[in-house]
Amino acid sequence: MSGALSDIRVLDLTRVLAGPWAAQVMGDLGAEVIKVERPGRGDDTRGWGPPYLEDAEGRPTSESAYFLGANRNKRSVEIDISRAEGQEQIRQLVAKSDVLLENFKVGDLARYGLDYDTLSEINPRLVYCSITGFGQNGPYAGKPGYDFLIQAMGGLMSITGRPDDQPGGGPMKSGVALTDITTGLYALVAVLAALNRRHQTGQGQYIDVALFDVQVACLANQASAYLTSGRVPRRMGNAHPSIVPYEDFPTADGEIILTIGNDQQFARFCEAAGQAQWKDDARFATNAARVEHRKVLVPLIRQATVMRTTDEWVALLDAAGVPCGPVNSIDDVFRDPQAQHRDLRITVAHPLKHDLSLVASPLRLSESPVAYRRPPPMLGEHTDEVLREILGD
Repeated sequence: MSGALSDIRVLDLTRVLAGPWAAQVMGDLGAEVIKVERPGRGDDTRGWGPPYLEDAEGRPTSESAYFLGANRNKRSVEIDISRAEGQEQIRQLVAKSDVLLENFKVGDLARYGLDYDTLSEINPRLVYCSITGFGQNGPYAGKPGYDFLIQAMGGLMSITGRPDDQPGGGPMKSGVALTDITTGLYALVAVLAALNRRHQTGQGQYIDVALFDVQVACLANQASAYLTSGRVPRRMGNAHPSIVPYEDFPTADGEIILTIGNDQQFARFCEAAGQAQWKDDARFATNAARVEHRKVLVPLIRQATVMRTTDEWVALLDAAGVPCGPVNSIDDVFRDPQAQHRDLRITVAHPLKHDLSLVASPLRLSESPVAYRRPPPMLGEHTDEVLREILGD
């Protein structure tokens, strides 16, 4: 079966994570993705290691794990866009492509005649998506934008981490570059919308996606709470501002996460925990009351959870229909029976290692499933092939 985007050709002029992530998902869905890289250097993340891929003899190679995680299902072409020859090659590729993704600084590509206004004259059907830190206009438009910086400026770090008055308190970024990932996904949504619009009108369009805008949008309920109440959300560790109990609790041998989202679940938790009196206590009977009295209830729950191991609690609460789970390390994740049943670890053949492990796509389409057709490419691996095949060079 062909992929959902098998009729789409994408020029990926992006590097690092947000743009490459969007292009990788398009590749998983069947698009032909041509990754354009700087000769001799390539994507910045090729050098972001260790760790690096180890070959069959266990020796480190030049391929970083970071790059491998965001660039499968692509062909790599080395093109120097600072040279007239390279600019002409891009223009020729654009004439035969559907989508161009780029994350250069604002105005950079215009210097080379590779901006949207110029390229849309060559291909009016082109969907051209620019990904930057702060967008194409505004006082910060020329400012470089990295995920860590945007997590701080976009408010995420103000609500992530332990409260300032607790040990270890202070701003904290997420352990994964989530702003880059969500920006890549928003960019992908915009590109797919533009392709559908092109199907209706025959006309491409320009897309301006900014990490800062995406991070503010992804503040979700926290931003809505501020805009509704005027109260500024603060760091609460793993606690939830609007739901109790909804955080981590100690067990006899570790921690357990409770995500109790309604009063019925709380009542079942109380019965399972041998604390039936809690569900009848007016201070705890409703979520609103539990939020108001969290400083009373949470210590009581913590005193109860330490009496059993994490596995014992998970078995007990699963049987009672109470949402819970362990705090898995990443090796635990890939050993988890659910992850194994869902085949979340895949193996592809790479030029340097025949059994390269990667994380599977989470997309499950019944009629046009994702496919892992190509491993992450070596730098310039497909230059001659692509230029000969598409441009006839």
